[in-house]
Amino acid sequence: MKKKRYAVIGGGINGLAVARQLMLDFPDAAVTVFEKESSVACHQSSHNSGVVHAGLYYEPGGLKARLCRRGGALIREYCQQNGVPYDECGKLVVALQEEEIPRLHAIYQKAQANGVPDVRLVGADELREIEPNCIGLSALHSPRTAIVSYGHIATTIAEEIKARGGRICLNSSVGRLIERNAEVRVEFSNGEVFDSGFDQVIGCAGLQSDRLAQRSGDEVTPRIVPFFGQYYVIDEAFKSHVKGLIYPVPDPRFPFLGVHFTKRIDGQMTIGPNAFISLGRENYDGRSINLRDILSFAGYPGFWKFAARNWAATFRELKTVVSEASFVREAARYVPSLAEVGIVPAVRGIRAQAMESNGALVDDFVIRQHGNITHIRNAPSPGATSSLAIAEYIVREVMKH
Repeated sequence: MKKKRYAVIGGGINGLAVARQLMLDFPDAAVTVFEKESSVACHQSSHNSGVVHAGLYYEPGGLKARLCRRGGALIREYCQQNGVPYDECGKLVVALQEEEIPRLHAIYQKAQANGVPDVRLVGADELREIEPNCIGLSALHSPRTAIVSYGHIATTIAEEIKARGGRICLNSSVGRLIERNAEVRVEFSNGEVFDSGFDQVIGCAGLQSDRLAQRSGDEVTPRIVPFFGQYYVIDEAFKSHVKGLIYPVPDPRFPFLGVHFTKRIDGQMTIGPNAFISLGRENYDGRSINLRDILSFAGYPGFWKFAARNWAATFRELKTVVSEASFVREAARYVPSLAEVGIVPAVRGIRAQAMESNGALVDDFVIRQHGNITHIRNAPSPGATSSLAIAEYIVREVMKH
């Protein structure tokens, strides 16, 4: 029998997870990963908070809820089996005002519906027992929320793929996929075509996912609109003021969560991220400008419809972009003892957020198959948490159809 040939476009944690799953389920298959950079996990996989989300916020029954819960368990198991650091430090979602308490209870109901383990509501006194320096009227405690390094996990998966006989082609920027006669050919950005075809190809191109999909014959929408999020590390002398993760109650007036405290797997404490439009899909240093990327969202009617509905959010986030002091003040609402803490810039992430032409942010994961090509069109947070479950879903459900 002819050996099945699979290709995965993108060497981030989702692409690597899909390649690994293919090799687990089809050990006799030939699996090739194409990555445009000189190493794996250069983009979102290594520019994020490192949180293993428990599944608190997501609509019950949706892909995010289902795959986050499954993915979190798989990430924990993978770290334990492969000696990758994993810290179940716990998380508090804190209500500072009375008007936030009904929203906090709504999150609790979703968490229960999603089967989040050991989650519970706590009052002000118990909140202080969990986080002695945190203030609040009430909180939701998720003790099983954890932190990892997704970059470390991704590089470990890459080594596993190679050990199982898979191939990872670095410095291989894919321009489009061409399907003819039930075979898919991979065309690189320079116009050259890979020397052999594939039976199935899965696009996991992250920040470039919409472009790869559209050039390969998929629909134009949703469009990726990049938002950056800056994290800061607080002065090491003050890192013990927070033990785990402290988050605000999401405000329905704003499309993104807001500044929060996140412990890092190396023991440092960060605050962030803000969320503001990025002047490049891969502008990690915050100093470069990509005119093509700017024109992509500036010429998209959906972006302007989104912007028109979110002026309040724009001003809120702009304050934290232009002023580090505002950034700290926002976080210190929850931990007043850190009101004057020193901070230094840390990782800057760029969220590959899919947006519809009507300006709506795509809330759930979007994974779409056409012929023998499957594209991940939207997988923002909790995409990294869900990565191993996304891989199972694609290989065992989407590709079966």
